[in-house]
Amino acid sequence: MTATSTDSTFSTSQSLQHQIVIVGGGAAGITVAAQLIAQDAALDVLIIEPSSQHYYQPAWTMVGAGCYSYEDTVQPEQNCIPNGVKWIQDAVESFDPEQNQLQTRDGKTVSYEALVVCPGIQLNWKAIPGLEEALGKNGVCSNYAIAGANYTWELLNNFKGGNVLFTFPATPIKCAGAPQKIMYLADEIFRRNGVREKANLLYCTAGPKIFAIETFVSPLMQVVERKGIQLKTKHNLKEIRGEAKEAVFEVTTDAGTETIVMPYEILHVAPPMSAPDFIKNSPLAVSAPGGWVDVHKHTLQHQRYPNVFSLGDASSLPTSKTAAAIRKEAPVLVQNLLSHLQKRPLEGNYNGYSCCPLITGFGKTILAEFDYDGKPEPSFPLDPTQERYSMWILKRHVLPWVYWNRMLKGKQHEGEIIRSFV
Repeated sequence: MTATSTDSTFSTSQSLQHQIVIVGGGAAGITVAAQLIAQDAALDVLIIEPSSQHYYQPAWTMVGAGCYSYEDTVQPEQNCIPNGVKWIQDAVESFDPEQNQLQTRDGKTVSYEALVVCPGIQLNWKAIPGLEEALGKNGVCSNYAIAGANYTWELLNNFKGGNVLFTFPATPIKCAGAPQKIMYLADEIFRRNGVREKANLLYCTAGPKIFAIETFVSPLMQVVERKGIQLKTKHNLKEIRGEAKEAVFEVTTDAGTETIVMPYEILHVAPPMSAPDFIKNSPLAVSAPGGWVDVHKHTLQHQRYPNVFSLGDASSLPTSKTAAAIRKEAPVLVQNLLSHLQKRPLEGNYNGYSCCPLITGFGKTILAEFDYDGKPEPSFPLDPTQERYSMWILKRHVLPWVYWNRMLKGKQHEGEIIRSFV
């Protein structure tokens, strides 16, 4: 792979030194880099990111429902790298925080003064036997897979009848509302196509309730009941028999666990997720399951290595893993990282804000915003538990524009722009 830059030819030496190294060029990495350069254009910032493409993943639910183009969710990574920031198209293999170094897959040793770790989340397709082999055929789809939403749309639009299962695993995942959002849209697609009476929709979650934030459980249950969807809690997908079109679940009951087999016509899977293996196996990881980067939940500074920071899906921050959370995390991290470099106290404080626009149908969205304590943090003077057309417009039209044109450009005042649209 080659090392590239938006503004100059970049050395391909096997030993590199940079002031700030950012691992990951997704939403978190690009946003942090852009905000750092906006604060001080003289900063020496390097991004390490293996992918040549940058994805706006929050739109993949809408792609799966046929109301958004997959092509509009993809841009070349090069186009997203902020001016003045260098980029190595490479992957990190290991960390040596004691020596302030990391190793890349291509054999480079990169030294840093400060490190930001935000490579995103790892989708563990192999954790469910039969999933990897069946994905993209045999009626098995996932909007979490790159270009996977196109197959979701194909299945939903051509559906004739049978069981339609939507699963949620027993691990944290990115965009925790996504597995049920596509289910609500599927219900309306089936009604539009005149096949709803032939469909049996089931939401099979490994959790004890439909959504983790209590404030939004009741309104979502009303949607489930109105649409005639069966909620199956404590149902953890354990195996897929693609040729037979059977899904195997481990079900937790008061008496213990049992295994049940459900036939399906369509099976939409949210796979188990974790931090990437190169983080799980590093000194940066928490000892708890998941292997997330071990950071303080308010300062985003590593608990043991003060020149290391993390945000986004790979971090240990105990909030929902969404792009909206990153939008609030990034300025706190940037403030505290710069304070660390300047040997000043860290005063930036992240309160756990996250947001999940819960699409409940075409033209209907509940904007679930909340903090670490699960307390609602609405951006608008409206009841946040209500389905609204204005929030659908926000999700469908405003947020993609904000992502590409404000967030990734390092602009920190998206809230005022969002409110002006709605």
